[in-house]
Amino acid sequence: MEISRISDPRTPPGTPAAGCDVVTVPARQGLEAVDILRRGPGDAVGPVLHDDGGDTLCFLVPPGTAAAWDVPGSTCTKTDGRGLPLAPEPPGAGPDWLLPPGEADLATDPAVLREALGEAARMIKAADSCR
Repeated sequence: MEISRISDPRTPPGTPAAGCDVVTVPARQGLEAVDILRRGPGDAVGPVLHDDGGDTLCFLVPPGTAAAWDVPGSTCTKTDGRGLPLAPEPPGAGPDWLLPPGEADLATDPAVLREALGEAARMIKAADSCR
């Protein structure tokens, strides 16, 4: 998978473009999925944002993922690949990086994310049924 770079001369070389779609999931399921992905082979998880209220996690996925995304309990937002570069630290209050760009791949493979989210949902359902 290759992500295009921004050609703005003010953008430092090696800065990933904001040309990814974004999968948003409930925080509990997302955190479980991150754990599952990090236990897998290699670097299976890309940058992940955690919202300010702590209710959701956002996984960066390759552009075009939104067209075929159909995982219940999640949404995938299409981006156009234009905009500000991903900064290692989001400005001010609001979302914060759980896994910032540079410490992770440019995007999470949507098929791998789909599997991890399914496994996470099953784990949460099993844990909740034990209560």
